Amino acid sequence: MYQKKNAKLARPSSQFQAVPPPHVDSPLAATLRLTSASYATKVGPHPLLYKSLSLLFFNLHHFSLTVLSDFMASTIEYCWLYLITHFSDFQLASLGSFFLHEGVFFLSGLPFIFFERAGILSKYKIQHKNNTPAAQEKCIERLLLYHFCVNLPVMIVSYPVFRYMGLSSSLPLPSWKVVLAQIIFYFILEDFVFYWGHRILHTKWLYKHVHSIHHEYATPFGLTSEYAHPAEILFLGFATIIGPAITGPHLLTLWLWMTLRVLETVEAHSGYHFPWSLSNLFPLYGGADFHDYHHRLLYTKSGNYSSTFVYMDWIFGTDKGYRKLKALRRD
Repeated sequence: MYQKKNAKLARPSSQFQAVPPPHVDSPLAATLRLTSASYATKVGPHPLLYKSLSLLFFNLHHFSLTVLSDFMASTIEYCWLYLITHFSDFQLASLGSFFLHEGVFFLSGLPFIFFERAGILSKYKIQHKNNTPAAQEKCIERLLLYHFCVNLPVMIVSYPVFRYMGLSSSLPLPSWKVVLAQIIFYFILEDFVFYWGHRILHTKWLYKHVHSIHHEYATPFGLTSEYAHPAEILFLGFATIIGPAITGPHLLTLWLWMTLRVLETVEAHSGYHFPWSLSNLFPLYGGADFHDYHHRLLYTKSGNYSSTFVYMDWIFGTDKGYRKLKALRRD
């Protein structure tokens, strides 16, 4: 009788059993769980204390992420409020877009000229041949001429069209889910339209009279990405603006899309393939090695017509030469 009573008292109550902490897949949360578990081991079997510490660490982690995201969002909104109160929609959409493009383009492209001239990171250079300083300077001069005489007027003239299609710049800013969905749509649509437009430019007459200017540089560097005939600038530029023209995005989304597109095309023409290049991380991404092959060969045999991804060339078999070359390199 006495033993049964003691045995009943010895059984732990279910309400005092240890409850594992919430599972959060982040390094910080994992560290906090280990810390609380280690503390519980040192101080002894105190399930309530262990559970309280776990919940406390989880709430602190969640609170810190919330505060950081709210701070970033409020900072962006404050900067955006300054822009829309000091500049008109026309100034932001036309002149603002132009100068943003120029800044991103030249700041991301000019370093590759310096790398080539100084021989820096030469082990990552795809081709051993270098462009002469005169050829590089010619590219920059022609780019400035085309940008101010073609790109800027197009941005000014197209402003009413984008306004009609729904372009806005007011607050509140779009959610990150909307921005992400639109950017993904733009990349997919642009890649599809660019592929077919690029293939058309490689027909005999158009290549000779239009696209051959872009291929003057068999060894491309970042800035050659926009070195092209004015007709080609307009023709292939349609692939970039058709997505935003369809969806009528917020101006912030348009600027983000333009920035990412410029960085992508500069990287594809950079002439360097680094271990950290996106093509090493994402198999569907083309990158510099993929597009450099396009510039090295004759226009009738080059292939690799896509701008960002590789699946269009794979579907239509226009990357067979490139894939054979990669297979030979592996062997």
